[in-house]
Amino acid sequence: MNILLVLVPISLFLLAVAIGAFIWAVRSGQFDDLDTPSIDILADGDHRPDTKPRADDD
Repeated sequence: MNILLVLVPISLFLLAVAIGAFIWAVRSGQFDDLDTPSIDILADGDHRPDTKPRADDD
């Protein structure tokens, strides 16, 4: 019965950490776009933006 005095506070602490992580993820935009990542895996080729300027752009 004494183990409950240890396990209940630990479980409440872990619950608070999980809720905090969920709130942080929502506020930082982790759940804003749920459709694009599943479609991107089906696309062919490398679609990363070109960061180096081309010589013929002058």
